[in-house]
Amino acid sequence: MGLFTDHYYEIAAVVLFGIGFMGLLLHNNLIKKIVGLNIMDTAVYLLLAQRGMVFGRVAPILGDNLTPSAEQYINPIPAGLVLTGIVVSVSVSAFSLALTHRLYKKYHTLNLDEILLKSKKEKENKEKAVTH
Repeated sequence: MGLFTDHYYEIAAVVLFGIGFMGLLLHNNLIKKIVGLNIMDTAVYLLLAQRGMVFGRVAPILGDNLTPSAEQYINPIPAGLVLTGIVVSVSVSAFSLALTHRLYKKYHTLNLDEILLKSKKEKENKEKAVTH
C-alpha cells in the first residue's frame, strides 16, 4: 500500500504534536499554552498505543484460554506507559491550571508577557522600598 495508508497513526501523532508545539510556542495566553501541552501529550500517547498494538495477538490476561507461547501476547508495557502518562499529564494540567488561577488573581491577566512585566515592576518596587 502507500506510505500514508500504512502509517496514518504515526502521521496523526506527528501532526498533533506539531499543533501542540506551535500552540506552546506562539501563544502568550497561559491557558492556550496548557492546551498545547495537553495536545502534545495526546500525540505521544497515540504513538505509544499504536506502537504497542500488534494485530493477531491477544492481551496477556489470565483466563480459561491460556496460550502457551509468549509470542501470541501483546506487550503490556506500552499500555502501562500510556496509563501512567495520562495520570501524570492530568496532574500536571491541574497543577498548571491552579498556578494560572493564582497568577490571574494576582496580576489580572493571562498574558505571559504582561505577567512578566508586572512581576518585574513589582520586584523593582520592593527593591526601592528596601533601600529607602
